[in-house]
Amino acid sequence: MKVIAHRGYSGRYPENTMLAFQKAVEAGADGIEMDVQMTKDGHVVIIHDEAVDRTTDGVGFVADYTLEELRKLNAAKLFPDVVDFAPIPTFEEFCVWAKEQDIFTNIELKTSVHYYVGIEEKTIELMKKHDVMDKMYFSSFNHMSLVKTMEISPEVPVGALVVSLENAGQYCKQYGFANYHPDYNGLTQKEVEQCKENGIAINVWTVNDMGGLEQLHKWGCDGIITNYPGVCKEWLKNPHTYE
Repeated sequence: MKVIAHRGYSGRYPENTMLAFQKAVEAGADGIEMDVQMTKDGHVVIIHDEAVDRTTDGVGFVADYTLEELRKLNAAKLFPDVVDFAPIPTFEEFCVWAKEQDIFTNIELKTSVHYYVGIEEKTIELMKKHDVMDKMYFSSFNHMSLVKTMEISPEVPVGALVVSLENAGQYCKQYGFANYHPDYNGLTQKEVEQCKENGIAINVWTVNDMGGLEQLHKWGCDGIITNYPGVCKEWLKNPHTYE
């Protein structure tokens, strides 16, 4: 079972920053989950919320900032004791870094609340530019964005992000989604089995407790998305030490 760092090592470091991504790699994470949005002047940047208020010292929507303006904001707002300042990364900056790392990346396209015209094309262009196409895949709650990425680059896998879904395996298989990404809360063993029957990989979010980790491992899930990748990797190495 793969351990995927949710917005990097977000349980201990400012989420979706290069620091959080670096710390996830140091902790042994197999992959990184991160979120992309787009600035007013068309740059793909890494931040979870459509607004900057929660995680930075700024106010307003990402789409209303130019890249130059956005880079002045401090994305370490929630972790003042960890680091004084951390900028919002560009996706291009991440690609340059990720190319040299032994990890894969789950790129969540944040297009379900505010749709950024052209974000799929621009993200894929940057992946191609930095030769990381084989190290990344997409996920989104907006499944039409996934369809669009498959039209542009069918070789890049995609994952359907959902809270829950009946007949998940059949749904993903029908639309060509290689992965299923459900919320841990409410996930059933039946859903997992349906995905396995249809050849769909299942990566579950967001798993931050040992009971959930143990249950999903028992069910044979392919990956977990967690804020604490270091803890999860240690458990997977030797689960009996936690009994």
